[in-house]
Amino acid sequence: MAATEPSVRVGIFGTGGWARRTHIPHLIDLGAQIVCLCDAQAEAVDAAGDEFGIATRYTDGHQMLAEENLDVLYSCVPAYARTDVEATAARRGIHLFSEKPQSTSMRVARQIADAVKEGGVLSTVCFRERYRPLFQQARRLLQNETIVHARFQSPGGLPPSVRDRSRNQGWGHWMAKAGSRSFDWGVHAVDYLRFMTGLDVAKAQSFYHDPERYTKPLSSVFQFAFSTGATAQLSFVSATGSPPDEPWFTIFYEGGYLSVFRYDRIEQNGEIVYEAEEFDPWHEQDRVFIDAVRREDGSAILSDYADGLKSLAPVLACWESASRGGRVIDVPAFTKR
Repeated sequence: MAATEPSVRVGIFGTGGWARRTHIPHLIDLGAQIVCLCDAQAEAVDAAGDEFGIATRYTDGHQMLAEENLDVLYSCVPAYARTDVEATAARRGIHLFSEKPQSTSMRVARQIADAVKEGGVLSTVCFRERYRPLFQQARRLLQNETIVHARFQSPGGLPPSVRDRSRNQGWGHWMAKAGSRSFDWGVHAVDYLRFMTGLDVAKAQSFYHDPERYTKPLSSVFQFAFSTGATAQLSFVSATGSPPDEPWFTIFYEGGYLSVFRYDRIEQNGEIVYEAEEFDPWHEQDRVFIDAVRREDGSAILSDYADGLKSLAPVLACWESASRGGRVIDVPAFTKR
């Protein structure tokens, strides 16, 4: 941090492994002042505090907000644990960095979005791949194309079997705890499709294949209609390893298609048009956000909290669709509930 740049006082809410591997060391590197840590688990907050030499520690988010003078709250707690801490911070004028997914409840996420607007604070959701040059290049290549269909696929190995343990609550339990890949990666995939195509989801439908002998669903499919009428399909399969060299994303447009192969390359109509170099989007997003707070200018932020709702809502609508036998859900109406 340059001597003329103001210090940014940050509180970390949620000190699990992800915060310790990414945000905390990044913020230290960027010259932000991490003044306190908070986690409901005392062991987690003490482990992070000891690792990074941060003495002020809390196990209650509201107590932290009441006792500390913060510029920024980094909310890194699991989606199911989000309540009103983020909303309280925003209403007090504290800028908000939110890990994704933002919540398992549309109502809670919308209340936080309202508080961000009311408090007039800067905000972002950790859709870090928007900052990766690979996805920015895909967006540029598609900007003048008329999208017809998009697909995303996420294959993986079998989950653990239940064996002698009682499952009791079925797939709804695992969704509530964000235990299925289709929640975390579903929100990611929706956001990156939105970012690359410029389209928002209007309707959502979902089905799960969830045998009782496994701890998580073996497959799920999310089907979407964009606001233009174009379609999309996201599939998540837990059966075996990933087939070799298949793209994550394939986006069909009138007269051609574009494929994104993991974080490696882009092909257009079967020809390689972009090969990625090593890049850390987590660090870049942290840098952009802290710089925005210092300058009081959010123009470089690529995803604010309100925009993040447009990536969260289709996935939560898919949960409801699956629980209702695959009923089609109107996403804008669902968002307002």
